[in-house]
Amino acid sequence: MIGQTISHYRILEKLGGGGMGVVYKAEDTRLRRSVSLKFLPGEMSHDPTALERFRREAQAASALNHPNICTIYDIGEQDGRQFIVMEFLDGQTLKHLISGKPLRLEQVLELGIEIADALDAAHNKGIIHRDIKPANIFVTERGHVKILDFGLAKLVPAGGALNLSAMPTASESEQLTRLGSAIGTITYMSPEQVRGEESDARTDLFSFGVVLYEMVTGVLPFRGETSGVIAEAILNRRPVAAVRLNPDLSPKLEEVINKALEKDRKLRYQNAADMRTDVQRLKRDSDTGRSAVVASEPGLRSAKKSTRFPWAAVTGATIVIVGLSVGGWLFFSRKAHALTDKDTIVLADFTNTTGDTVFDGTLRQGLAVQLEQSPFLSLVSDERIQQTLRLMGQPPDAVLTPEVARDLCQRVGSKAYIGGSITNLGQDYVIGLQAVNCATGDSLAQDQMQAIGKEKVLDALGRGATKLREKLGESLGSIQKFDAPVEQATTPLLEALQAYNMGYKALTNGEFAAAVPLAQRAIRLDQNFAMAYALLGDDYSNLGESILAAENYVKAYELRDRVSERERFYIEADYYQDVTSDLEKARQINQLWAQTYPRDYLPSVNLCSIYGNVGQYDKALVEARESLRLGPANGYIYASLVTAYMNLNRLQEAQATADEALAKNIDSALLHITLYQLAFLKNDAAGMAQQVAWSAGKPGVEDVLLASEANTVAFSGRLAKAREFSRRAVSAAKRAEEKEVAASNEAGTAMMEALFGNAAQARERAAAGLALSTGRDVQYGAALALALVGDATRAQALTDDLAKRFPEDTIVRFIYLPTLHAQLALNHNNTSKAIETLQAAIPYELGSVSYGALYPVFVRGEAFLAAHHGSEAAVEFQKFLDYRGIVVNQPIGALAHLGLARAYVLQGDTAKARAAYQDFLTLWKDADPDIPILLAAKSEYAKLQ
Repeated sequence: MIGQTISHYRILEKLGGGGMGVVYKAEDTRLRRSVSLKFLPGEMSHDPTALERFRREAQAASALNHPNICTIYDIGEQDGRQFIVMEFLDGQTLKHLISGKPLRLEQVLELGIEIADALDAAHNKGIIHRDIKPANIFVTERGHVKILDFGLAKLVPAGGALNLSAMPTASESEQLTRLGSAIGTITYMSPEQVRGEESDARTDLFSFGVVLYEMVTGVLPFRGETSGVIAEAILNRRPVAAVRLNPDLSPKLEEVINKALEKDRKLRYQNAADMRTDVQRLKRDSDTGRSAVVASEPGLRSAKKSTRFPWAAVTGATIVIVGLSVGGWLFFSRKAHALTDKDTIVLADFTNTTGDTVFDGTLRQGLAVQLEQSPFLSLVSDERIQQTLRLMGQPPDAVLTPEVARDLCQRVGSKAYIGGSITNLGQDYVIGLQAVNCATGDSLAQDQMQAIGKEKVLDALGRGATKLREKLGESLGSIQKFDAPVEQATTPLLEALQAYNMGYKALTNGEFAAAVPLAQRAIRLDQNFAMAYALLGDDYSNLGESILAAENYVKAYELRDRVSERERFYIEADYYQDVTSDLEKARQINQLWAQTYPRDYLPSVNLCSIYGNVGQYDKALVEARESLRLGPANGYIYASLVTAYMNLNRLQEAQATADEALAKNIDSALLHITLYQLAFLKNDAAGMAQQVAWSAGKPGVEDVLLASEANTVAFSGRLAKAREFSRRAVSAAKRAEEKEVAASNEAGTAMMEALFGNAAQARERAAAGLALSTGRDVQYGAALALALVGDATRAQALTDDLAKRFPEDTIVRFIYLPTLHAQLALNHNNTSKAIETLQAAIPYELGSVSYGALYPVFVRGEAFLAAHHGSEAAVEFQKFLDYRGIVVNQPIGALAHLGLARAYVLQGDTAKARAAYQDFLTLWKDADPDIPILLAAKSEYAKLQ
């Protein structure tokens, strides 16, 4: 249409388009002005409802003569095409202006006032917009609002202010959309719109609240991957507090937003005028605050100038006072932005001249907790410090003196290091803090605090840390939001903090067993020490003791109101991931953690694990890479990255990542376990043996690799050797006092025996596992083993107990229970029920969980075999060959070849069946000859000859 003339409008260029209209820039040849022409799309030109809505849009907007509503000049038709003539606007939509980032407070207030004023004008004319969103709000080049697109508007009786409580229902003729159509955009809908109820002015105000929330945070308050999830959030969930996403947000503006987002419209703003008034009041107060600052600046400059007058007439005392005042002002004005949110900091050790060893390491830990709650500052991790110390030829536990800290700081590319000191002053103490530029040695900020007695040292340290954060450039709003006192965020007891610090160091060094008594000591000294419980939970979790871990995570969760904001995220993430195991909730917590603390690597570590649990390996890889980018190059993170590549069958990249870790002398138990799995996938027997040899005598890892050896030899049918490795794994776990790990090994052996057809041995090992522990995974393994050998009564009892004990657990609900229920249905020859039950597992069945992955797939394959559906069974068993990086050395990976062979027999494809049997028998060429499933396979194969 470019170059055509419609009526007296010459089309110049296309501006944009959507489902309900295409907009062009045009020249009004009569009045010589630029206008915008909106046309109905061609396919809608003959739709009576669309035409009526188009005309009503023009009528509604043209009735509103307001500077913040797009002006309608005319409506016309040419060659059967309807068009609206509107004022031409230069600028961009609010959607493009936000683009995922919060706007400045002044801009939010200015635009908010104009939006509210426009809505007030529309409502007073009896027009409800019903589709308020950033895409329908235009911001001109001069920064003024223009509300667009009244195509979904509703007409109600006008006449002054609307009587909302007595508003009549609009008839269908008053609606500008068809009944039953979607009215609005789901992410900006009010609860009443979601429920399909009548809209009124308060509907627009809820949507306006959503827009304000997005303006101040850059994100939507109600999000989800589907419309149903979003609708449920709008109806039932409170959004994340806006101030948690934008620490600089004014509390009063947050109150305005929260009131607009009330789900009950009776509690919401009742009209736009009231909302406009509140935003105007905020703008006035904000402007007043800025004016006060500006007004004070000339006085400061005058004071500075006055120091150039002759000093002889001024007393010495006055000289000192004036000099300090001016010098202080110069210092703050010069150092206000000593750091940026891209810089990192090395935390040095404190110089302790008191002679009291309780301060050694303890004050550094307390300062770390205080600084880590800041979203602005980013401390170099202890793991990276230890690695760098090794490269410097220093022991990993070397004292970080100012000299060592400065050298280390430059090596890791940090901007500054922070050092501290503590000295006696009679019975009191003086604590000093100083931030130093690593490159120049210049002081960036410093402070000194006095503590009246030893019990006030941590309090003084916290006050000094707060002042230091401000001097280093953090905003006051951020400090006020994230400033839990150090004695609250940790403990008021120095001895407890000292034990915690030592335990934390042991944890980061991978010495989980050694960390346990230290965390326990911290708890004995202070039973309200939330992070000590979290530390003990982490220790037990890393040792495979999930029940003990959960007990401590629960205690930490109960005390979460006593910690800093970052530590609250840490505790809640542990709770939802390892106690309730509600992985969707855990994902949300970690994503919010990452938004609030974008430079913290721990949320990515957790998300990598969560995505792996549910089989979303592409996402797990993204998070593993992000955690390596943000965090220390430690063995855990490298192991997670190697595993993510393996899960995706990208073995070359997995090996390259492992080689990189080894080249950097990075070590951890988990990395060795991962290297064993990678060696198996590459048929590297020497590589597997190397990892097993490394683990000998190492508590917490020897048993894991012995259990891995049991799986490897079982994969090739060497059952006697598998039993021996399993026995040794159980013994190693018991020696390390890891009862639940020992129980897991017993349950894993029970499943192996059941799959191989040894019912008596399966029952025996299941009972041995349950005698040691009734942990979630142990109980599942025992129940599945019993179900596989036909012991339905005991298996059903364990299954019912799992459902009762873990009602929110994602793995239990969507992997364990469907698998157990399906196998129990198969025991009763109910193949259709088994197949139907396993539908719930489909989105999660590739997930890596205890005892390995794809058990729901295996049982489904067996169900299809029992139902004589050969093609469907072949699809299921083929998955084990396609996902070798997930299955690794699980015995069911070998049995999948047999399942394929049986599926091909049902299809009548003798050639493929014979080849699949040969694959299985070749794999089991060295197998123990008396295994029931091997005897059955040989018999079946013989019948094909």
